[in-house]
Amino acid sequence: MDPNAPTTEQDQAAGGDPLPGKHCSRCNQIKPLSHFLRRSGKRAGKSSRRGTCRSCRKQMKSEPEPLPPTEPKEASASAGPPLAETPKRRTKRPMPPLPPKPEGPDASVLVPTRQGIIRMRGKTDKGRRWHQETDLETAVTLVRELAAIVVNRHTIRRIYSNKNFRRYILTRDNYTCHFCGEYGDTIDHLLPRAKGGHTTPANCVCACSLCNQSKADRSLDEFTNSFED
Repeated sequence: MDPNAPTTEQDQAAGGDPLPGKHCSRCNQIKPLSHFLRRSGKRAGKSSRRGTCRSCRKQMKSEPEPLPPTEPKEASASAGPPLAETPKRRTKRPMPPLPPKPEGPDASVLVPTRQGIIRMRGKTDKGRRWHQETDLETAVTLVRELAAIVVNRHTIRRIYSNKNFRRYILTRDNYTCHFCGEYGDTIDHLLPRAKGGHTTPANCVCACSLCNQSKADRSLDEFTNSFED
């Protein structure tokens, strides 16, 4: 054999010079370069090899993939409310007490003007006076349901401004929903305005937002009858 001829990998394995080695990044053992895959890419040199040896690569392929970490129960519980909320328990409740009847003439004395209207007066939340016209039926309802008083046979006056009325209802009902008994801060018309109801102490109760939305434009009887379904 020519001593100047290059030594092949087989000659080295048969008893020539020892093969150059490389540390495996996984098992930390020195393995021959032939046990490592060549790096690819333009900048990779001829002797550039990857960091994991052949044995470790086979072992990695045979191992099952690790499962993603599971969140603690405390963390998952605090992540948000459950998808299905417990339905509210609604029951029929007695009507709240009405305010004392104000002094003044009875609604039966009201008579429309020659134009067929009843004059109505009141004050805004800022104390400004306002007036408008209404029909006899509405005027009688407002007086009988304690939202207005009779000034004279052609005129009534509203007792509450918008803010005062809201404050009165919520305070009277102790911020308690009339339908479920939980905290409430909205006003519900027992007979919806779409069906002829008016904003009066006799027709309004405190309600929570959920019950107010659930009742929608149903009357009190229609809504309470649904409790038994």
